[in-house]
Amino acid sequence: MTNMQNVKIIGTGSYVPKKVLTNEDLEKMVDTNHEWIITRTGIAERRIAEDNEATSDVAAKAALKALKDSNTKPGEIDLIIVTTNSQDMIFPATACLVQKKIKAVNAATFDLQAGCTGAVYALITAWQFIATGFYDNVLVIGAETLSKFVDWTDRNTCILFGDGAGAAVLKAGQEKGILSGCLAGDGSYDDLIMIPAGLSKYPASHETVERKMHYVKMKGNEVFKLAVKHMKRTTVKTLGKCNLSVEDVDCIIPHQANIRIISALTRVLKIKKDKVFVNLNKLGNTSAASVMIALDEAVKEGKIKNGDIVVLTAFGAGLTSGSIVLKWLK
Repeated sequence: MTNMQNVKIIGTGSYVPKKVLTNEDLEKMVDTNHEWIITRTGIAERRIAEDNEATSDVAAKAALKALKDSNTKPGEIDLIIVTTNSQDMIFPATACLVQKKIKAVNAATFDLQAGCTGAVYALITAWQFIATGFYDNVLVIGAETLSKFVDWTDRNTCILFGDGAGAAVLKAGQEKGILSGCLAGDGSYDDLIMIPAGLSKYPASHETVERKMHYVKMKGNEVFKLAVKHMKRTTVKTLGKCNLSVEDVDCIIPHQANIRIISALTRVLKIKKDKVFVNLNKLGNTSAASVMIALDEAVKEGKIKNGDIVVLTAFGAGLTSGSIVLKWLK
């Protein structure tokens, strides 16, 4: 790869809905309790979008914060990538709706769907557009309102998911801010995490509604094992691409799915716990928004400083996985 431009993140932003759903609240809704949820997931509360709050709404709010943080005007954005598993509708793309809401009139737009790995996929995609000189300024947004697709009678899934959005503005820079990346997929595990109905395979019908096929379905035990394996593999591979090791990492932000998955990943990577950023206790699993929200929070809280080596790593429905290594240069 010759004559490629260096790329860096110049600003981040995030937004979560005001409504808080605690474990104590869930105790009144389904057969569960706070201790059981905390022990198995590490989640104490999560944010839930209002009935009239769509994914494009939370995405737009995070985007405006990222634009402000990067001192970028909406009209300067060349491309908007929204990664989500809870689009406003089948079409138009949620990215088009966000473009309208933030008045980014000069931007091309598209949605990217890669399960909970979506943010890593989107950041690496944006990186390529800028590195090749195709675009100058790209806005990446991970956004979800998956609470609208949760079966609130299923205690195995309803305790997990929260809503919110995180965003980042990327552009070319003198120094290399994005050092390397790795993406992977394995469709043989397509049945582990899914929303079965609503599109071409199972169009909406009385039967699909009655069978609750429009809600998130997940095989948790199988997902756990694969999540740790794939995040470790892509993290090590991505670091190796830029001649770094786990010891060189200042902060790692794994997908915020489950504290037991994060703890297991910490052990197999042999990385110090104080280098691992965790916010799922207060936000739950925000899917494609997860690492984007966490990145913004880690920066704002001073957990990531100028010059730090940062790894974002995730896994998700598909099965997808991926990692990206950043040198923080903001």
